[in-house]
Amino acid sequence: MRLFGAGTRPGQVPTGGGRILTIPNLITVVRFLGVPLFVWLVLARHEYGWGVLVLALMGGTDWIDGYVARRFNQATELGRVLDPLADRVALVTVAVTLVLAGVAPWWLLAVLVVPDAVLLAASLAFFHWHPDLPVSRVGKIRTAALLVGTPLLLLAEVLDGTPNVLWSIAWVFLAIGVVGHLVAAYNYFWAIVRKHRAEQAAKTAGQRPADRGNPA
Repeated sequence: MRLFGAGTRPGQVPTGGGRILTIPNLITVVRFLGVPLFVWLVLARHEYGWGVLVLALMGGTDWIDGYVARRFNQATELGRVLDPLADRVALVTVAVTLVLAGVAPWWLLAVLVVPDAVLLAASLAFFHWHPDLPVSRVGKIRTAALLVGTPLLLLAEVLDGTPNVLWSIAWVFLAIGVVGHLVAAYNYFWAIVRKHRAEQAAKTAGQRPADRGNPA
């Protein structure tokens, strides 16, 4: 069974287009709703066990929405933007929550936030919003590793005597996620630059005939 691209049918052509109310998009919205619930459970209630369960469900929806979109041909333009946005919001918010709870160090939050801030600035500068680029394989591995590492880190905190074996396993996944995050951010930044240059070159090429026909 494939973990990446699961549900894809041979020869399938996406037809979701501009639809909004689809099952994958609703699943993604549920992932958004899990974020404030997680924050409340960990910071207000100190219910780390329930927090782990919420993270596990959020991680599951990240795979399920993509599977359903491909399997039932419900990939949409909104979903292409909404899904990675939900991942970003979830990962950053979870990192902030774990730092405030004393479970994770501040540098983990900085490593996650700074590259995303640079990408956001580049996207706004070049495209005034989302550049609409596909999620890379590295980005998918990064997200999966972080979505596994963060609940394991929280679960390790529930056990007595950290650091423990579970804590060590959690940091293996988090290390993979952090490296993947930096590599994905680097690749995504240059993909943004290349797409901007290509669009500018296309605009320039399209204006040249008109310029020759209307000399100054």
